[in-house]
Amino acid sequence: MVAKTFGSAVSGVDAKLITIEVNVGQGTSFYMVGLPDSAVKESQQRVESALKYFGYRMPRQKVVVNLAPADIRKEGSSYDLPIAMGILQASEQVVFPALEEYLIMGELSLDGKLRPIKGVLPIAIEGRKRGFRGFILPKENAGEASIVNNLDIIGVETLEEAIHFLEGKADIEPTVTDTRDIFYHSLTDYEFDFSDVQGQENIKRAMEIAAAGGHNVIMIGPPGAGKTMLAKRLPSILPPLSLHEALETTKIHSVAGKLGVEASLIAQRPFRSPHHTISDVALVGGGGNPQPGEISLSHNGVLFLDELPEFKRTVLEVMRQPLEERKVTISRAKVSVDFPANFMLIASMNPCPCGYYNHPEKECVCGPGVVQKYLNKVSGPLLDRIDLHVEVTPVRFDEMTSNRKAESSSSIRERVTRARERQVSRFEGQRDIYCNAMMPSHMVKEICAINDAGKALLKTAMERLGLSARAYDRILKVSKTIADLASSDQIKVEHLAEAIQYRSLDREGWAG
Repeated sequence: MVAKTFGSAVSGVDAKLITIEVNVGQGTSFYMVGLPDSAVKESQQRVESALKYFGYRMPRQKVVVNLAPADIRKEGSSYDLPIAMGILQASEQVVFPALEEYLIMGELSLDGKLRPIKGVLPIAIEGRKRGFRGFILPKENAGEASIVNNLDIIGVETLEEAIHFLEGKADIEPTVTDTRDIFYHSLTDYEFDFSDVQGQENIKRAMEIAAAGGHNVIMIGPPGAGKTMLAKRLPSILPPLSLHEALETTKIHSVAGKLGVEASLIAQRPFRSPHHTISDVALVGGGGNPQPGEISLSHNGVLFLDELPEFKRTVLEVMRQPLEERKVTISRAKVSVDFPANFMLIASMNPCPCGYYNHPEKECVCGPGVVQKYLNKVSGPLLDRIDLHVEVTPVRFDEMTSNRKAESSSSIRERVTRARERQVSRFEGQRDIYCNAMMPSHMVKEICAINDAGKALLKTAMERLGLSARAYDRILKVSKTIADLASSDQIKVEHLAEAIQYRSLDREGWAG
C-alpha cells in the first residue's frame, strides 16, 4: 500500500513543499530515495525505535520512502515524524482519515518524544499558501508557527499524541497567538536606553542623524570613551518595526535556528555584534546548505563591528556588495539563494594601536607612520559606504557625576520617526528606496539641491579640509537628513555645516 504525507524543505528564507511517499510491499529491505542527506537517511533507526516504544512495529517487508521532488536535496532530521506516519498508514497498522490535510514535521528521539526543529515559520507560511488544514509539529515550535493565521497549529510532545490526533482519538486544541497584541506590546521594550548615557551630546546627535536617515556610522575614539555603549542603544531610537518587517526578520532567525525554544514574533530591531575573529562565511552566510550570516540576521536592524581594523581584510571586503544592494546572493553549482541584508552598519575603532592618538590628556606612544598604517587596514571602498565619521572623546568627570537626567530614547525616537515619515512620502513610488542613505547619485543632485551660499561653504570646506570627492555625495545626503529632522524642505547652510564635521577620516593629514 502507498501512503502520502507532506513536509517541507527550507531554501534560503522560503520553504518548498515536499511529498513523502511510503510504499510497503513484498521484500525485506528499507530504501530511502529522493536525494536525502545522512541525517535524513538515519531516520530509519530513530523511527523504528520510536514506533516500538509505543507498541507499533517496523514492517519486515520492503519499505520504500520517496521524498519528492527528487531533485531537491533534503537535509536535517525534521522528516522523522512524517516518515513514521507514512509507514504506519502504508503498513495498515492505523488508519489516518485526514493524513493528507496536514503538513507534518518533527525530529523523533528514540523514546518517541519530539525535538524542536528549525525554519518553522517559513514552513507554516508555505502550508497556508498551499491550502493545508493544519500543521503538526513539536510543541516547542508551536508558538513560532502560530504567528501564521488561517492554519491549525497542532503542537504535540510525542509520536503517540500525533497518532491519536490523526486517528481522531484525541482532540488537541490548536495553538493560537494574538500576533498583533504581542507585536504592539513588545515594540518599544528595549533593554538599553539613551538616558543611561551621561554627556556625549554631540555623539548622541550623530546617532540621531544616522537613525533618521539610515546612514552607516564609524566612531573613532580611545578605549573607554563609550563607543560600544552608544552603539548598543542605537536600535532603541530607530523607528519601530512594521508588522511586515517583523515577520521578515523572524523568518530569517527561524531559518538560522536563532529564535530559541517557545519563541514567537521578533518585535524589536535586531542588534548583532560579531567578534573580530569571525570568518567571511559566518558574516555573509553560506555553507553546503546555505544559511544566513550575521549581516542577514541584522536585517532591519543594526550590525555593530567593534574594533573594525582588527577584522580580517577579506571579511570586510565581502560586505561591500551587500551594503550597496541590501541583499546577499549565495551561489552554488546547483542552487542560488538570496538572503535579505538591509541593515545599518555601525563600526568603532581606536585611532591607533595604543588608542590615544588625538587624546586630550594622554600621549600617543605609536611611532611615525604607525597611525596611518593602522587606519589603512580599513579599505577606502568600505569607508566610501559609511556616511558619518564621528570622533568620540572621553567623558569628563563632571559630566559623569552630573545629576542632570539625559534625554530618553523614546523622545529621540519620536523625532527620528517624524524625519523617516518625510522620507517615506518623498520616495513614494521609488522601488527599494525608503530613506536618504539609499539615494543613488543621480537622485542626490535632484533632491539635495543647495543654494549659492551652500555651494560656497561646501567648496571652501572641501578645499581647506582637503575632503575627498567621495565625501561630496555623503555630505549632501547627511545634510538632507539634518534638514528632515528640522522639518525643513530646503538644505540650509547650517545643515551643511553640521554635515561637514562628520567626515573626519576624509580630511587630509588627519592621521598625521
